[in-house]
Amino acid sequence: MRLSIGCHFQYELQQITPMIALLNVHHSRVDDLEGEDCLQTVPEVVQTPYVDGFGNICTRLIAPVGTFVLKSDGTILDDGSEDEPCQNAEQHAVEDLPSDVLVYLLGSRYCDTDLLSNEAWRLFENTTPGSVRVKAICDFVHQHIAFGYLDARATRTASEAMSEQRGVCRNYTHLAITLCRCMNIPARYCTGYLSDIGEPLPHPSGDFDAWMEVYLSGRWWVFDPRNNSPRIGRVLIARGRDAADVPLLQTFGESTLRDFRVWTEEI
Repeated sequence: MRLSIGCHFQYELQQITPMIALLNVHHSRVDDLEGEDCLQTVPEVVQTPYVDGFGNICTRLIAPVGTFVLKSDGTILDDGSEDEPCQNAEQHAVEDLPSDVLVYLLGSRYCDTDLLSNEAWRLFENTTPGSVRVKAICDFVHQHIAFGYLDARATRTASEAMSEQRGVCRNYTHLAITLCRCMNIPARYCTGYLSDIGEPLPHPSGDFDAWMEVYLSGRWWVFDPRNNSPRIGRVLIARGRDAADVPLLQTFGESTLRDFRVWTEEI
């Protein structure tokens, strides 16, 4: 099937403002795109692409004073299948993990493993290691946190999400990642587009989504503690240790967001 994917940001800027945009589709999905994956700006400015330390495609630009629009609009091919189920996958001993995976066992800005380690072991020590344990963690997080856009807070850590029991998709993901890392399961943060194909109406307004990937049986698997069920039309943009590594749009100066739209729709 073909998906229309895109986003639209409109800012009001009081000064010339450097920005970093992380809005291009991840290189692992580039071959699925119809046409070029180009960011558009109004007014038009110079764009300088680069690849960050996690392999994500980023774009540097300098926005002028006044109204500034940054948008993306493209079409991507998708096989229409649900997320691949992870069943009977084995957990690796830490000493057997590849060296490049070890960073995803460590604490990070929003994944404060030092504060949740004891609680993680209390909750999940008796679960079967591997995919069964990860599923138990996702089930717990899905039930523990109440979703609400009005409860969004950019500074909320995993331990705060645990105690406050509310948040948005990034908070579900941070908490699940942290609990996995506490149990010696490598887990990394993912952000991208997610369609509502196959989901009951009414569909909420479009938004970017956050989920995680865990390393089991020698590969990475998708888990989504916010939705906690297989979904169709998931399009990766970026991966990192947590949301601090993959801000979709970083502005270096005072800015006011006037308009924000995201879409992931079947054509």
